[in-house]
Amino acid sequence: MTTADWSDIENDMIVAGYFAMLSDELSGRRYNKAAQNRSLQDQIGRSRGSIEFKMCNISAALRGFGLPTIKGYAPRFNFQMSLAEAAARWLARNPEWEMALHGKAQRGLAEAAPLFIGVAPTLRNAPPPDELEQMQRIARRFDAVGRDERNRALGYAGEERVFHHERATLTQYGRNDLAARVRWVSKEDGDGLGYDIASFTPEGHDRLIEVKTTNGWERTPFHISRNELEVAEERREHWHLLRVYEFARDPKAFELRPPLQAHVSLTATSFQASFG
Repeated sequence: MTTADWSDIENDMIVAGYFAMLSDELSGRRYNKAAQNRSLQDQIGRSRGSIEFKMCNISAALRGFGLPTIKGYAPRFNFQMSLAEAAARWLARNPEWEMALHGKAQRGLAEAAPLFIGVAPTLRNAPPPDELEQMQRIARRFDAVGRDERNRALGYAGEERVFHHERATLTQYGRNDLAARVRWVSKEDGDGLGYDIASFTPEGHDRLIEVKTTNGWERTPFHISRNELEVAEERREHWHLLRVYEFARDPKAFELRPPLQAHVSLTATSFQASFG
């Protein structure tokens, strides 16, 4: 068994094996980790323990990409960037994989129970995880924010989930009248209003919701437009940002209220170029 650094070919092979198992897990199909490990031992000549450790490294890398991970492989950090590059190569060769994540999650949304709305990570009495800096570095390098933003199927599915969540919540409070008036404005009127869902509190006050959805963990960064920030300030009493995460597996969410600078660091990522 070799102990040298992993080559690109070896990284590509183990990443492919990981995605095969992850696809089975997300689809509810049974798979055999031990058999996958033995197959990789035969192919690349690495030990069982080395392969297991590397699988945990891949879980950590995929967190940086804003993607789901295999439950049985807890993320192990401080891995080489070449492993994240192998994951990027696999995703580039299989662009349909992420699109397929939403098919199962979207079925039965109208009958789904309300989302679990937890406490935002910035409001907990706990320090950020030690690995946060590495996750942020991977997210920046491989544009996790842009990939989520460009994934229209993901954004649409998240908004649809929140639309039904709001209606179900108001119905639970006995406000069927308000539930019937909840509107999915980004679908009906377009994206220019600075929020996606027009809902209500049980007391009848406006509740304007901008939805940001990811398949990744709760600290996956997201994109917010200048218009959304301006509307958040103008309608501060009514505007909510609902961050939906782990969407492909078991969607959860938390809310952020203006000013957003109290919760997140806002970084300019593009500039307008004009001719003088």
